[in-house]
Amino acid sequence: MKALFHLTLFSSSLLAQQGPFPTIGSIERLDPDLDRLIAPNTPLEVVASGFTWSEGPAWDKANNRLLFSDVPKNTVYEWSPKKGISVFLKPSGYSGPSEYSAESGSNGLTFDSEGNLFFCEHGDRRVSKIIKGQGGKTTLAAHFQGKRFNSPNDLCIHPSGFIFFTDPPYGLPKKENDPRREIAAFGVYRIDPDGEVSMVIPDLKRPNGVALSHDGKTLFVAQSHREEPWIMSYSVDEKGELEKGKIFFDASELAKNASGLPDGLKTDQGGNLWCTGPGGVLIISPAGKLLGRILSGHHTANCAWGDDGSTLYLTADYYLMRIRTLSKGSHF
Repeated sequence: MKALFHLTLFSSSLLAQQGPFPTIGSIERLDPDLDRLIAPNTPLEVVASGFTWSEGPAWDKANNRLLFSDVPKNTVYEWSPKKGISVFLKPSGYSGPSEYSAESGSNGLTFDSEGNLFFCEHGDRRVSKIIKGQGGKTTLAAHFQGKRFNSPNDLCIHPSGFIFFTDPPYGLPKKENDPRREIAAFGVYRIDPDGEVSMVIPDLKRPNGVALSHDGKTLFVAQSHREEPWIMSYSVDEKGELEKGKIFFDASELAKNASGLPDGLKTDQGGNLWCTGPGGVLIISPAGKLLGRILSGHHTANCAWGDDGSTLYLTADYYLMRIRTLSKGSHF
């Protein structure tokens, strides 16, 4: 795979590209149905660069901007078409006075329907939120049964108010071997509207990205595990309880020939799943069929719908990218 454009900025300085934006990568079309989701010759654009490891994008509709994490830099950046790139929040996920880990900042971000901003914080090992118009973070969950989480990674919010989040070891200084670990499982959790925390999935080895279907009846969890690079699906009832999971998509074959594992994911209103993974972004039908891939040419961590809900933003290594689609994001 040869990128159509390669940006050579690898320093700590940031670059917000001015339109027309440089393009990168390509689209791999494996099924004619992909033409209904991405028009032929649609470019993948680089809108900003110079980050260490970009992650967790979320679109702020009220302010027409994208927020995203640079996990090693312990920073949340904002990008808008008019103002370009700037720091939104630092520190973002670790507030201690000394060095902690190589991935200490915030990771997954999301907004609820009221415009409140939610964080998964690696270093402070919690899920938190900033209430719209108030400023300052409120801790939503930092413990399960009296034990600290490992490093909350990604989250999504059910229309009923349940918050689902994943807790792999990536933010711990020594990952799974860190002596600070207090919980044996790398679980998926639910925070109820009353604040109660439950472990709803105890048996995944590396749960990472998490997303809900458009109707809220299915929870998808990406597992970033070399031996089991799966996207799992779980039926969700009205109380937020999950049925036994099943493998929705197995990325094992793709992972043999392309870098990356299932990571961040989003759904669209047509029931399709857009998941970062081997090669870039996998586009998977409601039936679990791979329709094609957005081949970014770089390790692609996460994605989010933005603009009017039809632009997919990608966080990939030191880049922020975007692609226009014919689809419309769920829960946008």
